[in-house]
Amino acid sequence: MPQDSLTPRHSVTRFAALALLCGACSASPSSPPANGSSTDAATAGPDVGTQPPPSPDPGPDAASVSNPAPEAGDNMPVPTPPPDAGGSDDARVSMPQPPDAAGPDVAESGPPPTPGVLPNFPGTKAPYGNGYFKFSFPANGHTIDVYAPPKPRDGLPWVWHGEFPDVIPNTNNAWLAKGLMIVYVNGASEQYGCPDVVKVWEAAYNTLVGTYHMASKMVITGISRGGLYAYNFAATHPDQVAGIYADNGTCDFRSWPGGRQLNDPRWVGPGGGGAWQTVLNVYHFASTAEAIAYMYNPVDNLAPLAKAGVKLFHVTAQMDTALPWTENTGLVMDRYPKLGGSFQVIFKPNADHHPHGLEPDPSPVVNWTVATLASANGLAP
Repeated sequence: MPQDSLTPRHSVTRFAALALLCGACSASPSSPPANGSSTDAATAGPDVGTQPPPSPDPGPDAASVSNPAPEAGDNMPVPTPPPDAGGSDDARVSMPQPPDAAGPDVAESGPPPTPGVLPNFPGTKAPYGNGYFKFSFPANGHTIDVYAPPKPRDGLPWVWHGEFPDVIPNTNNAWLAKGLMIVYVNGASEQYGCPDVVKVWEAAYNTLVGTYHMASKMVITGISRGGLYAYNFAATHPDQVAGIYADNGTCDFRSWPGGRQLNDPRWVGPGGGGAWQTVLNVYHFASTAEAIAYMYNPVDNLAPLAKAGVKLFHVTAQMDTALPWTENTGLVMDRYPKLGGSFQVIFKPNADHHPHGLEPDPSPVVNWTVATLASANGLAP
């Protein structure tokens, strides 16, 4: 959907923020908190500039622009969760795995990293603006992009974009200014976090960590439909993930691209039209009924993440007409703390699906990312 028609009129000072930590969730998904502040948000950092104009995120509802949904607000019906919502330790423990679709990681391990020095990435090196670089190199049948500062933090901590790596340029710049590296795997989009694409990510992870000695635990972003990638990889490999930053992130493909075309009162958004058929294809479902019965959507597969101590941070637009927050962030917000997990959310009360990120100051997300990576990898804060 066009971004300019959905641009919210707000500033970061008007965000309604809620910090929910282990066992502290008492709010219903349909009843967000009033104005407040995230108790874990760190001190705001300086504005480090912006990148060239990003490619627009088509959003989760790119195929359904002519079919707008009712606004998602306090009066939106809360979907009925399935029994044992969130999963138990012996059920929904991981996504079912397909045969190795990505092939073996054939790269050889390089020398151990030198503190403050970038790995010797192969391929091309191009300027990314503000003194940063973008490396691109082939690996395992795909091209890996690594955005990097001249001097990385010790231990090489990093952020992995599931989708849309350029739609939050101020956050990218702020991460790079903190010495973090940012990764994106090309050629893996439009896969909706399916088990086959998790295999592609596994091969990329083995290259980045095994060959170039990047930190063993990363933070994954789940921007829009990228939430399916972030959560599904984390549920399959929770020991490799420090945290997830979901920004209007899809947490259930039945909410998007499913939506009301599924004729089920639990999902009331506009859906993604033909994108639903893509979900059926990439997940190898024989029918819509089989897809609806699938047990491994993020909202139903949170137990492995909580058990491993994966931290969650959501930035959520409460007026998101494409992706109803009550069906996504709302369910995670309700279920994850009950499983013992760390969950935080910043609500944008008057915002629609676009634009993503926190404007003009992304420091709450940036500082959470730095602290989460440092804690998980035993690095200096």
